[in-house]
Amino acid sequence: MTEALDAQQAFSGTREVDARYRLDEVSLQAWLTANVEGFEGPLEVRQFKGGQSNPTYELRTPSRAYVLRRKPPGTLLASAHAVDREFAVISALYRQGFPVARPYGLCTDDGIIGSMFYVMEKVEGRIYWDLKLPGLTPEQRRDIWFAQVDTLAELHRLDPVEIGLADYGKPGNYFARQVGRWTKQYRASEGEPIVAMDRLIDFLPQTLPAEGPSRIVHGDWRLDNMILHPTEPRVQAVLDWELSTLGDAMADFSYLLIAYAIPQTLRNGLLGADLEALGIPSIDELAERYGQASGLGKPDNLDWLLAYNLFRLAAICQGIAGRVRDGTAASDHARSMAAQVGPLSDAAWNFAVKAGA
Repeated sequence: MTEALDAQQAFSGTREVDARYRLDEVSLQAWLTANVEGFEGPLEVRQFKGGQSNPTYELRTPSRAYVLRRKPPGTLLASAHAVDREFAVISALYRQGFPVARPYGLCTDDGIIGSMFYVMEKVEGRIYWDLKLPGLTPEQRRDIWFAQVDTLAELHRLDPVEIGLADYGKPGNYFARQVGRWTKQYRASEGEPIVAMDRLIDFLPQTLPAEGPSRIVHGDWRLDNMILHPTEPRVQAVLDWELSTLGDAMADFSYLLIAYAIPQTLRNGLLGADLEALGIPSIDELAERYGQASGLGKPDNLDWLLAYNLFRLAAICQGIAGRVRDGTAASDHARSMAAQVGPLSDAAWNFAVKAGA
């Protein structure tokens, strides 16, 4: 996506439900009444503009609002759109006081609305879709950037075993399994051959880093997946746990940094921006803060980590391209994201070269 897109306007708020993703509201209200504590209709349903992976809805009642996340209907890639896993992880984190929305219920019966879904509270606050945070002061930007790093460090201080998530992911070989997974996802949606992706598929498995301690990895840690306090630089809720698993915490931290390697001509790219004037911390500042707050130290193989994460993002975008082709993408902007596979894979290969390819 290009900078011409006003992401804040395009993705904020709700709209009428897309005809492809309409719900059986009578069936849904009956399920909510039976399964969600305190629910009282009548029910009004709106669809959030964002959330192109899993269609996401606002459920309004006279007394409160909820959020529903569902699997999209249609043929899907294996292991994708795992809303049941999202529900499991936010349930465990909510019990720990980590900032997530309160989970209310999971429905695995496709007969209710056509696919699996879960319901959580609607958290009020700010969502920023532009990493440059237009309209804020440099000090405000700096505080928000540090807040998202501090929250990530808080997540990575949690021991999965101690909070009941010991079986949330397979033990060991995290990067090997992730490279294998995203290679399969990419191949399953592959269109025209992309040389850089083929090179990365050869390079990454041969140069895997040493394994770090097992932590909860969010998998898509970025600013627009967080709801900030209405006035304070504090994360109220972290959203979109679809890609979460157990693994190496450095995968999450380095994913946060890929914006620094993406040109400003693409949405949420910071490469070439005057970070000092904007008040956005440098990579070194973020690494120092994260390393201390998490207790895990700073990464010592950042080029490889950036190559891996850009490759992974390119594979995700290729999956979106496949859904556009198959007619199951839930966002009007999915086609623009799909177009970024080439640029992202080129950027990934450039870091692979720095890492010794």
